[in-house]
Amino acid sequence: MAGAKKGLVLLDFWVSPFGQRCRIALAEKGIPYEYSEQELLGAKSDLLLRSNPVHKKIPVLLHDGRPVCESLVILNYLEEAFPDASPKLLPADDAYARAQARFWAAYSDKVYEVGTRLWKLKGEPQAQARAEIVQVLRNLDGELGERSFFGGEAFGFVDVALVPFVPWLPSYERYGEFSVEGIAPRLAAWARRCAERDSVAKSFHPPEKVDEFINLLKKTYGIE
Repeated sequence: MAGAKKGLVLLDFWVSPFGQRCRIALAEKGIPYEYSEQELLGAKSDLLLRSNPVHKKIPVLLHDGRPVCESLVILNYLEEAFPDASPKLLPADDAYARAQARFWAAYSDKVYEVGTRLWKLKGEPQAQARAEIVQVLRNLDGELGERSFFGGEAFGFVDVALVPFVPWLPSYERYGEFSVEGIAPRLAAWARRCAERDSVAKSFHPPEKVDEFINLLKKTYGIE
């Protein structure tokens, strides 16, 4: 983009878990960037529309003016574009482990996808969403196992991808009438460990603020 700023600019929205993925990764790696808050519920900025003309959504990482779109693509880009930034989120010497991490990171999107259906729907469709999110959380709990983090002892790619959904879980629990602690206790303990990290704590908003935002979305969409 002609006349674009040098360095990194993250186009984001304060409560977006997908943008938080990028913020956490940048913080973990100690990579400086400029934050650009975007309007999502009103008119979107020309910068966002130019930077992501296909999906017209955040996050977008501008690197010397060139846009990188989609949160998991951005995480992979940071690994490759800043090879000297540490820590690495993906294992450098194990292609299979990298593939597995990318699989589970993509799978973690289901937490948000199915959780959204919990507050949008009623009756049988909501009951189906409840059953699905319970299974998703159990699958993640099983993959985590007895490890401290998904990659082992080190906070890594899957952790960065999944942890931004943690502040949304209390709302999902209420709408779905389930307990994360009850169905996925190892995942619940993992969430508490992750919340102790500066990179995570500084990007989180209290669950009450997330719930307020969900209520705003419900009003915006006319959901009773």
